[in-house]
Amino acid sequence: MNIIEKEKALDYLRSGKIIIFPTETSYGLGCDATNQQAVDKIFKIKGRRGDKPLLVIVPTIEMAKEYLEWNDLLEKIATKYWFTRRSPSEGGPGPLTVVGMSLRGSRFASADEAIPMGSPHPLLRGVRDDRLASGVVSKDKTIAVRVTNAEIPKYLSEQLGRPVVATSANLADLGDVYSGEELIKMYEGREIQPDAIINAGILPSNPPTTIVSVVGGELKVLRQGEVKVV
Repeated sequence: MNIIEKEKALDYLRSGKIIIFPTETSYGLGCDATNQQAVDKIFKIKGRRGDKPLLVIVPTIEMAKEYLEWNDLLEKIATKYWFTRRSPSEGGPGPLTVVGMSLRGSRFASADEAIPMGSPHPLLRGVRDDRLASGVVSKDKTIAVRVTNAEIPKYLSEQLGRPVVATSANLADLGDVYSGEELIKMYEGREIQPDAIINAGILPSNPPTTIVSVVGGELKVLRQGEVKVV
């Protein structure tokens, strides 16, 4: 596993590789969320079942709106918890992940559900296909999205111009890992492992993200973390 800086990490993401990077909670394991091969590899690295979808991070509410079906409840939550800091002295929002309906479908969805009705096929539009990979979009067509203000994940998604997978970097059924060196040792010698790590040393042991669902316009707390949604 190579040790890299965030600028080099962009090259890794663009080429479909898997990286470990620090987030606002613990270390995350990530890739371009639209790259199916990369997403499939993350499941293999973690030893995680394919029916447990991976969450993604985006740098802005605007990008979140490109992938989530928006509703009044989501607008209220976004305004309150996903705001952008107006100055360095202003406290940023806490880590909140929202589960909602996917706006675009996934790359490997069936033909009648892959692209929203009325939207031209990406090949006809002459633009890149930015639909999220299967495994990011779950079987029930929901996705888990977090708008991040953490420096490195925000930079990666912003510069990539796409959502970035940010699942916990630990192996399945193990707790979150806050030490870069511990992660390097954890994956050492494994047949399938991440390609690189942005090693930020030992991170603060922050609580996990709060996860809420807004499907159907109804708020459900799926996991209580640092942020208390009211």
